Amino acid sequence: MRIAIVTESFLPALNGVTNSVCKVLESLRDKGHQALVIAPGTSPWSTTATPEHYAGFPIHPVTSVPVRQFRVGLPSYEMETVLHRFAPDVVHVASPFVLGVRGLTAARGLGLPSVAIYQTDMPSYIRQHSGPVGDLTARAAWRWIRRIHAQADLTLAPSASALADLQEHDVTRVALWGRGVDSDLFHPDRRQDPRTIALRRQLAPRGEVLLGYVGRLAPEKELHRLAELNRLPGTRLVLVGEGPSRPDLEAMLPGAAFLGRQEGEGLARAYGAFDVFVHTGTRETFGQTLQEGAAAGLPVVAPRRGGPIDLVDDGVTGLLFDPDRPGALRAAVASLLADDAGDGSAADRRHRMGVVGRERVQERSWPALTDQLLDYYRQVIGHVPAHVA
Repeated sequence: MRIAIVTESFLPALNGVTNSVCKVLESLRDKGHQALVIAPGTSPWSTTATPEHYAGFPIHPVTSVPVRQFRVGLPSYEMETVLHRFAPDVVHVASPFVLGVRGLTAARGLGLPSVAIYQTDMPSYIRQHSGPVGDLTARAAWRWIRRIHAQADLTLAPSASALADLQEHDVTRVALWGRGVDSDLFHPDRRQDPRTIALRRQLAPRGEVLLGYVGRLAPEKELHRLAELNRLPGTRLVLVGEGPSRPDLEAMLPGAAFLGRQEGEGLARAYGAFDVFVHTGTRETFGQTLQEGAAAGLPVVAPRRGGPIDLVDDGVTGLLFDPDRPGALRAAVASLLADDAGDGSAADRRHRMGVVGRERVQERSWPALTDQLLDYYRQVIGHVPAHVA
């Protein structure tokens, strides 16, 4: 099969959209398919550039402009030319909002079937950053999203919550497609690696329980909630990631460790050093880092809202807290620190949750998720109505 992927984000930018596209490309390569990626390019004076190839597939960069630390690809008629020359069987559009809109329009104009991946809760992001007109701009964003996805033959949502949001806002032809996780890279055995042991000794010199967060350090992640956990007796907060909120967080969380952006083995060792994985954002359509934490054998604590509801089995693989109740996050984490005569030690309880959590995510490998994606491709290629969840 020949697949053209139009993505709003790609390397060198690291985020959920980029990660998903890269993993799909790797699986498509392994399964013998052909692909082309159309993505925002970097400026000539950038220190890191968009690669020319990934997983053996060509990358076609388009002109982009920086917007709030993101590169936004500019739509142009170049899209039709590139798609016409590649002649794909299907056009896969990752998180369409600007460049992806042009991709869907071009696909429709060329008579090519298309699948759109809904991944970013843009209305909530816009509401948060729009001050007193936030609700008005969020409603406008939903109108734009409806218009975008009306051009796609099928829209895939990453969680039951995201699917319900789309349906509530009259986005039709939708189905459920989750995200995979690399359970070999993120593995409980990392805890025994000498480099992980050294990192843990550095972060917890007095044997503290390490409460870890991984993700962008930005307002939409609602990291102010971590203030509830700072100085929790016997613990230390560890944050992995970069973003505009880092200076404020360093001031708000004295004593917390900031490891900066980590990738690959370094990121896997960070998970291996943690005892509990903590997530704070309520606007996640999925929550990839929650899966990575579970794959690493960690109990996961997250808000009872959005994507985490699909990923955390409350009381079994971790805990879900009420994000509207002050102190709920602290109470949830504290319950994983206190020994209980009727349920063994806190460490044993955390371990049991981590074991079950890993068992659950092992069913969500990227090859398996890509097989499901290929089935969706075949449905739109054959004009077979997709199952609507």
